[in-house]
Amino acid sequence: MQSRLRVQGHPIQPMLVTFPFGLFVCAAIFDLADVAGGPAFLGEVGYWTAVAALVAAGLTTVAGLVDLWDVRTGRTSRTVLAFNLVNAVMAALFLLSCLIRASAPQRGATGVLLAAELVALAVGAVGVALGARLMQQFDRATEPTGFEPVGGVPAGSTVEIARPRPF
Repeated sequence: MQSRLRVQGHPIQPMLVTFPFGLFVCAAIFDLADVAGGPAFLGEVGYWTAVAALVAAGLTTVAGLVDLWDVRTGRTSRTVLAFNLVNAVMAALFLLSCLIRASAPQRGATGVLLAAELVALAVGAVGVALGARLMQQFDRATEPTGFEPVGGVPAGSTVEIARPRPF
């Protein structure tokens, strides 16, 4: 996959998606603790963590749209499109949860909202699998790797690792 947005030859959008996904997981954990009877501030922390994840998801979506612009039709373009749609569905479910909670005075989670967040995380897990597939489809042969030999070993040399001799 060729992309205009790269870091050391690798497209950044599949890497960026880990930030909103991780924040969504943290938000669900805080909300689970709130629903399970933890202190009330955990619901507030879960809400603001989900808001931060939505901001990160927005930035990731921009990078995904740039990648989608440059992808040729075929298997990779279908994977990129599915990847972006799945992540958009996950973000939309969390956005719905945040909009419902925004009008509440303490912004605590309820059991129904927590269930919706868990469904969103399950959808996001599909996105993670699609992102892994994208990284496997990435054609490294046409991109620079950025690898520099370490320790003065000339490029093209081989290094052997010998097994230790028994005493």
